[in-house]
Amino acid sequence: MPEQPAPSARPRVSARIGGISESATLAVDAKAKALKAAGRPVIGFGAGEPDFPTPPEVVEAAVAAAQAPAMHRYTPAAGLPALREAVVAKSARDSGLQVTAAQVLITNGGKQAVYQTFATLLDPGDEVLLPAPYWTTYPEAVRLAGGVPVEVFAGPEQGYLVTVEQLEAARTERTKVLLFCSPSNPTGAVYPREQVEAIGRWALEHGVWVVTDEIYEHLTYDGVTAESMPVVVPELADTCVVLNGVAKTYAMTGWRVGWMVGPVDVIKAATNLQSHLSSNVANVSQRAALAALSGSLDAAHAMREAFDRRRATMVRMLSEIDGVSCPVPQGAFYAYPDVRGLLGRSIAGRTPTTSAELAALILEEAEVAVVPGEAFGPSGYLRLSYALGDDDLVEGVGRIQRLLAG
Repeated sequence: MPEQPAPSARPRVSARIGGISESATLAVDAKAKALKAAGRPVIGFGAGEPDFPTPPEVVEAAVAAAQAPAMHRYTPAAGLPALREAVVAKSARDSGLQVTAAQVLITNGGKQAVYQTFATLLDPGDEVLLPAPYWTTYPEAVRLAGGVPVEVFAGPEQGYLVTVEQLEAARTERTKVLLFCSPSNPTGAVYPREQVEAIGRWALEHGVWVVTDEIYEHLTYDGVTAESMPVVVPELADTCVVLNGVAKTYAMTGWRVGWMVGPVDVIKAATNLQSHLSSNVANVSQRAALAALSGSLDAAHAMREAFDRRRATMVRMLSEIDGVSCPVPQGAFYAYPDVRGLLGRSIAGRTPTTSAELAALILEEAEVAVVPGEAFGPSGYLRLSYALGDDDLVEGVGRIQRLLAG
């Protein structure tokens, strides 16, 4: 009889979970906060969250919910009925998407919506076309669901926007899903309507599902509009899942409320998953989200004005650095400068050859935290959030300027 391996020889952590990379953006933010707590004057450009408080009327709704005994109990796994209806109304108001409450699932933030969507759609080996640069969580969620992420890179030369030709070149018989994000995290790129339609028609023609992340829909600039693909191409409705949430629009990142909108059978299956995974989203947070969606967008518009001002400052200052090229982002609150011109150059006695090495150098020498391009795809780029105070923004980019000019 063959010997059985000793229990101690077996891996303590499963290969599936052990292979997950830490969220690079959260890691950078945590390191910046730790250094700041230790007395270092670190300025962090890593976290993707507004520096504004949640609107007071939303907080008041949460306080009232916390005092309501009904909110102390389990509620439907798919979400409070009133909040699902509010998502229906909000979808029609903001993008023109017409859905029913049966097509809505309330999730614990946008990340859970991303994971549950891929877990619901993918079988082992299914491929997901992932336009790069991409949000750092997308490929990890795909792999967790047994899928295979297939990167399709679009550089600054094409405005960080992938083309139908690129997608078609990457498509195989295993391709099941296209992940689409506009406005984009990390680049701030926004796809024009004609390109949204062309990509949607291509997906429809080839039977490719579309998962479209619209979390930054209200943060666009220069008169640009974020178009919803299933609205532009209505025939996609049966093979499209829309992801969204309150985090960015209402400065509610910590409240953890997102949602999936899709075909009834997919939403039902994802609801079954969530019923075992986390049950319902915290009721107090759901009632806060209900107040946000049912109210005005005044707070969102005020934030957008501040972000627009900071965007102009950041792009101008980054573009003044020799070796840095910074396309003007049209949405979200990130700049994604091309720093390939800095690699291989001596900086403070060191010669970084990757954007990861450059980001580490900037943190150590200038006490400024940025996220390297490796977190979002190829090396050679940095992501800087301009969702922080004007003074910190100017000081932080100023430090980078002085370091790189030395």
